[in-house]
Amino acid sequence: MSALATASVFLDLLARDAAAIEYDGPVVAARVAGAGADELAELESAKRVALEVRATLARSRRREAELVALFETAGDLAALRDLDAVLKAIVSRAHTLIGADVTYLTLEDPDQADTYMRVTHGSVSAHFQSLRLPMGAGLGGLVAQTAKPYVTSNYPQDARFHHTTEIDDAVGEEGLIAILGVPLTLGSRVIGVLFAANRTARPFARHEITLLSSLAAHAAVAIDNARLLQATRDALGELRGANELVRAHSESVERAAAVHDKLAELVLRGGDVEGIAAAVAEALAGGLVVVDADAVVTAVAGDVALLEVLVPATPSAPATGAVLGGARELIALSAATGHAVRSGDLVVAAVAAAAEPLGALILRAPESFSDVDQRILERAALVVALHLLMRRSEAEAAERLGGDLLDDLLAVPVRHTSTLAERARRIGVDLDRPHIVVAADAAPADRPRAHFAAGRLAGAEGGLAGSHEGRIVVLLPGDDPSAAAQRVHTALRGGLAHPVTVGAGGPKSDVAAYADAHAEAVKCLGALHALGRAGGAAAPCDLGFLALVLGGGDPGDVVRRALGPLIDYDAKRGTDLLGTVEQYFAAGRSLGRTGEALHIHVNTVTQRLERTARLLGPDWQEPARSLEIQLALQIRRVMGL
Repeated sequence: MSALATASVFLDLLARDAAAIEYDGPVVAARVAGAGADELAELESAKRVALEVRATLARSRRREAELVALFETAGDLAALRDLDAVLKAIVSRAHTLIGADVTYLTLEDPDQADTYMRVTHGSVSAHFQSLRLPMGAGLGGLVAQTAKPYVTSNYPQDARFHHTTEIDDAVGEEGLIAILGVPLTLGSRVIGVLFAANRTARPFARHEITLLSSLAAHAAVAIDNARLLQATRDALGELRGANELVRAHSESVERAAAVHDKLAELVLRGGDVEGIAAAVAEALAGGLVVVDADAVVTAVAGDVALLEVLVPATPSAPATGAVLGGARELIALSAATGHAVRSGDLVVAAVAAAAEPLGALILRAPESFSDVDQRILERAALVVALHLLMRRSEAEAAERLGGDLLDDLLAVPVRHTSTLAERARRIGVDLDRPHIVVAADAAPADRPRAHFAAGRLAGAEGGLAGSHEGRIVVLLPGDDPSAAAQRVHTALRGGLAHPVTVGAGGPKSDVAAYADAHAEAVKCLGALHALGRAGGAAAPCDLGFLALVLGGGDPGDVVRRALGPLIDYDAKRGTDLLGTVEQYFAAGRSLGRTGEALHIHVNTVTQRLERTARLLGPDWQEPARSLEIQLALQIRRVMGL
């Protein structure tokens, strides 16, 4: 059989997606036909190649199905109407994609201090479907305690978990052997566990653990969104009830109803804090300032002179972003009592969700301020709290999607580049433009705030933000890594208890090259720490000759940064200060030997060196600076720059 005929046979098998055993057919047929050893060897080789191609195609189809399922899950969350339906869809997709015998999801029950089976797929045991698990028991208990995925290929024999008779009986009745569990987390809190299990002993692959973790993240978002939506419905119900009550009373009550309607409409239309503040200031005929949890002014409406009372006047203090100088005690008292607090003409209503402080509304009230007005201000604080929680939930969902994409972009090696570009386009990021990768080291206590600031900056500039290899990483469009490093440093350092160090790499415009830009950024971070410049920001071009050592610098940039003023001076005036400086260092900084080598008087050498000091700065002969200058001279001479 010719090579072409051999290839044709196996291509036909690949085209119709034949079973693996069918690939032995051509070899068996040739052997029966009495084919020679060489022909049989050729067929065996072609069969192996075809089977490898078949396996590669199968993996690609599986990965494509996983990505489609994740996108469909994200779409379900965006159109969330029924929490049960979304959770069932997630568990069902986990069952299909991972190919597990049983998938199920447990949630914590704070009232009974245990966890309960919320959704199952593929289960046949009524006992298992109604199982309640004590906190810390079983594989799920270990996942909930550590907030990390755990997998066992033989649960009944695995001694890592705290076994109980109740759990073991239910697992045995269901016939489960191999179990994988991943946590459902909200912030740092584990609210449940998503499981995949088989009735035979078999290990779970790494990609299956990653896929189940992604589905668990979506489930956590669904639960959180459902709670926020219920809180919104409850709050809107309160507003409607208040409206019905006030309409039955005086003109002032009707005014309160109109304000409530307007605030509800703002929330439903996705209005921002500035719009809510403007509506409240107009309704209450007073100046209103909105501050965040760090007492930083975020919005001002009505009488802006109120800022003079709250913020120390300085020529550069902006209307927003200024740190609150007064009213802190009133905010704390309002948060403690759950009601607005008045002191003189200032009325303060704390903005909070449960025990979490989110900020406050501070009103300079007119003399006519009444109990109805106070309720309006308190309801406005509730609306602001709901708005902030909804925006936070949306931001966290977007950050999860963007963070997963960022991890894939920075992976080594990068795979499925066309898919990465399409995923980026779906969230508004154009990877065809040049981008810069910025990496930041922040203290553990500062990371939540720094992550939030990084996400806000990335969203404003059309980039991505997330965590990678223990650092905060931001991908920003642009072609100036030094400027990008400074922008990220400025955005992150505000409100942090410890300094943050920032390094940048790039720009790159090829999705396969962002990992290289990330490596440059990490090298910059290491160089900054090694140089004692922790708390600063830099790109390779800011490190002088060290950039060449790190492998990310341009020799021309190094020469320009070290010798630029001398080069420009010589070019403009026809002098040779560069030659004088080079000979001066070659002569061991001896004025006499320098003059002899250049055939000029020592006084002339001195005059030229004085002019050099004026151009390069008085520290040009200090050890670190002179080393950089001498290296630049060597680079210029060797490379002919």
